[in-house]
Amino acid sequence: MTAFLNTVILLGALQGLILCILLFRRTVNKRSNRMLAFLILLMSMASLNLYCIHNHMLESNHILRFISWVVPLIIIMPMGPLIYFYIQSMLNPSFRLARRHRLQFLPGIIDIVPQLTTIIFLTGIYMKVIKYDPEPWGLFIDRYNMYSDIPRWLSLTIYVLLAFKFLRKEKTTAGNTDKEAIRKWLQLFITIFLAFQLIWFIYLIPYIHPAYSDWLLNKFDWYPIYIPIAIMIYWLGLKGYFISLAVNTEKAKKTISRVTKEGSTQIMSLLQKSMEDDKLYLNPELNLEAVAKHTGVVAKMISTVLNQHQQTSFSEWVNAYRIGEFKLRIRNGCLEQLTISALAMECGFNSQATFQRIFKQSEGVTPSAYLKTIGSNN
Repeated sequence: MTAFLNTVILLGALQGLILCILLFRRTVNKRSNRMLAFLILLMSMASLNLYCIHNHMLESNHILRFISWVVPLIIIMPMGPLIYFYIQSMLNPSFRLARRHRLQFLPGIIDIVPQLTTIIFLTGIYMKVIKYDPEPWGLFIDRYNMYSDIPRWLSLTIYVLLAFKFLRKEKTTAGNTDKEAIRKWLQLFITIFLAFQLIWFIYLIPYIHPAYSDWLLNKFDWYPIYIPIAIMIYWLGLKGYFISLAVNTEKAKKTISRVTKEGSTQIMSLLQKSMEDDKLYLNPELNLEAVAKHTGVVAKMISTVLNQHQQTSFSEWVNAYRIGEFKLRIRNGCLEQLTISALAMECGFNSQATFQRIFKQSEGVTPSAYLKTIGSNN
């Protein structure tokens, strides 16, 4: 039975690591997806730590043992703020982590006190300022690990309740099916964490009591806590990933289909500003995603506006600015200091061959023939 439970915990941890990568690589709704990814990562690290302890993996050699002493794998305090800010970012895509928000992660130092204690002890031994007597240091770490679960539980519970309160206050616009789907998901998300906090509370009461702590661990170990965590990792990660994928795909389709003439004019104004004022086209590595990030316009919408309202592709549109820049610099006498190839590179082209091909497509003649035309006119 123990082997089966350990396998469940290991699979939960590995599944969590995979989901973290998937969520972190999502380019749409980055903030909320990455906050969920970090939340699942913390849960996976704690599960992996327990599995390694049960299988004596951290004691198999000196390097792993040293890593287990100085690298914190159980980090709980940031989970509360991550849950709270995840809820806000899902309901408000413009949400940003301001300085006051980041300060709420500082209590995470509570999680690394045992590792800091070990580093101080080892450093003191190395510098010969501390006597080699690991027993009181180890006793302090054991006691600290036990009672630090109290502020951890309190912090997570408070933030989950704050998230629940925030979710209840947030109103859904009538007919907004996307936001309603998000609300239902977040309600379930919060309910699951509230249920987990109740399970943890039931376990925590006898655990922090010296008379029952050893009996509890010998009887049940940490399985009443970590088996639910494994289930949460798997379910929350997959559900969170798919809800983000479904909602944002539908949102992108609806947004693109609603591009009006007035809307396309506004988008083109932003795009022209990014080229004419910010001169993004001078970057040889410029792509659609970079322009979308710079302007705040969805990449698919940029393509739609250029294709339907300007009858051009993104690459043709950018290269037109590069050709214009090249011709402008020729008129300003830049070829007196640079070759044609060097000037083309400064205008945003990434190769001589690409420049030659695009210039002839645009102007009907090669760059050399164009320069002769300019010379004869002068």
